[in-house]
Amino acid sequence: MTNTVKEVLAFVRENDVKFIRLSFCDLTGTQKNISIMPDDLEHAFESGISFDASSILGFSDVTKSDLFLVPDPGTLRLMPWRPQQGRVIRFYCDIINPDQTPFAFDTRRVLKEAVRRCEQAGYACNIGAECEFYLFKTDEQGDPTQIPLDTGSYLDISPLDKGENVRREICLCLEEMGIKPETSHHEQGPGQNEIDFKYSDPLSSADNVLSFRSVVKAIAAQNGLFASFLPKPIPDRSGSGFHINLSLISDGLNLFRHAFPAEHRIPGVQLWAAESFIAGIMEQTAFMTAFLNPIANSYERFGSFEAPQYISWSCQNRSQLIRIPAATGEKTRMELRSPDPAVNPYLAFALILHAGMDGIEHRAVLPPPVNENMYTASPDLLGSVPRLPDNLGMALSLAAGSSFVKKALGDSLVEKYIHIKQKEADAYAAAEDKHAFVCRHFFRQI
Repeated sequence: MTNTVKEVLAFVRENDVKFIRLSFCDLTGTQKNISIMPDDLEHAFESGISFDASSILGFSDVTKSDLFLVPDPGTLRLMPWRPQQGRVIRFYCDIINPDQTPFAFDTRRVLKEAVRRCEQAGYACNIGAECEFYLFKTDEQGDPTQIPLDTGSYLDISPLDKGENVRREICLCLEEMGIKPETSHHEQGPGQNEIDFKYSDPLSSADNVLSFRSVVKAIAAQNGLFASFLPKPIPDRSGSGFHINLSLISDGLNLFRHAFPAEHRIPGVQLWAAESFIAGIMEQTAFMTAFLNPIANSYERFGSFEAPQYISWSCQNRSQLIRIPAATGEKTRMELRSPDPAVNPYLAFALILHAGMDGIEHRAVLPPPVNENMYTASPDLLGSVPRLPDNLGMALSLAAGSSFVKKALGDSLVEKYIHIKQKEADAYAAAEDKHAFVCRHFFRQI
């Protein structure tokens, strides 16, 4: 939906809108919002609505605590689960300083800059997300338990799959919000589900990820359940991935469509950019991992249940970091399989785009595919393939020393992010019961 301010104000008047949510997220990707009344919306577009930035993780201290939210008119969405009389709408916002300059830690702005870089080089990128989550039962007080909703497995149906109706409600709600679901199903773990929605431009896709997470949690709660996006909520069962699918467009041509597999190549069309884009991402993956896998629990997922552990690629192979799915036409794409649902999608997408563009600019050479099952491969093979970081502390150390990460996100943002996450990593390392620590600090929040 693309709106002008005038169109938005008319929509509010004509559709019985009584409450307006202005949404954004903190550095870690946790969504926040402030509500205003319709009479204040025009002022919000002109000057912004102030909030206390010192109370938002990683933003500001009390000496410079005033920041302002300016709604993006193109992100207007009705909240379908709210009353039809006295409707509620939501905008995602840009964050500005009191002098009207952009706020340095506005991660949505960071992604906009990455998109601008792609456009200036003559490329566009479409991103589609596959986001997995668990449904857990709640107790008599409505608090979440760690008992999964069912004992179903991959693609099971009722009665093993008890989440079918909840997924249907989520899909219908997303559709009303202009987010088109494509597939939904039970995943491998007990109570684990996946809903995939249609690809979009990077900024819209990141906005949609935040909307998706809020819709899932809201609909689950309405059904007396708790939805968790924790990467590894049950230690010995399948982790939840956030697979990121990307296609690269140049002069209206999806470069992946004809670059993979090799027999689809078009004579005379230079498709090296698709390979260099992937090569650039692979070169920087280890340095980006602190942002793609942002909590200590993220690293418990690697190396099992189709989650990668090595920096390699192949066609179709689900044991790889990057795979080229068996798709045709405009759906041909690359799939990055290491990220998990705890990400800040704006930072994750920004880093991936910058890495891919670095690869194109430097004509990075894509290494040969590793057409092996990485879970059963020989030690000799595995010893020759670089690994993802083993834990959050290692990932943070790599990010802190990366000129690429600092250039992509800004020195001050990286420093602040690492400061926050290092505290988490140290506390996790000191905890005697790791799973209890994760449940206490992250189970409800993510």
